Amino acid sequence: MENRIPLLGEKMPQLEVTTTHGTINLPGDYSGKWFVLFSHPADYTPVCTTEFVAFQQRSQEFKDIGCELIGLSIDQVFSHIKWIDWIKETFDVDIEFPVIADDMGKVAAQLGMVHPGKGTNTVRAVFIVDPQGALRTMLYYPQEVGRNMDEILRTVKALQMSDTNGVACPAGWPNNEILGDRVIIPPATDHKTAKERKAQSDCYDWWFCHKIV
Repeated sequence: MENRIPLLGEKMPQLEVTTTHGTINLPGDYSGKWFVLFSHPADYTPVCTTEFVAFQQRSQEFKDIGCELIGLSIDQVFSHIKWIDWIKETFDVDIEFPVIADDMGKVAAQLGMVHPGKGTNTVRAVFIVDPQGALRTMLYYPQEVGRNMDEILRTVKALQMSDTNGVACPAGWPNNEILGDRVIIPPATDHKTAKERKAQSDCYDWWFCHKIV
């Protein structure tokens, strides 16, 4: 694949990476699982440290929905190991997920994680990949803004809800201001179905129908 930001729905490129858990092949070693690959600008930095603790504290919630976590920066694996040890010693938090040591920058280049306007380190990129190895969500944050891990967890759950039930999830699901935890039925694509839809479902209009799952 050319060195560009990949597009939603594309297969993630095949990558062999060095991590704190040894060599991993992506996405192959995670076949059949969801995973979140997230980059951070650098080890031993304050915002990144708060993010790693936050991810780890939610790691079981991710595992409970069949989703794994993988970190990445362009630091060497020795730096990752020492930083993880420092987090344990300082905050009593064990970082259990693997962290990719992309010290040559090849993975960051392939996935568009380095944005020249924000320096030479990786920005705070998030890639959510499904069990078939397809890229389903991309999020990019600047170095100065830490991520909301609850939103990343919510996004994985929403994608799983959509895939399983053929529905769409409204803003803030499952706590939407209009629909609460209800989901949206895809709009009708022909006139006959549009007329029938309002009689068969809870609808505001033929194109805005919803249900409980």
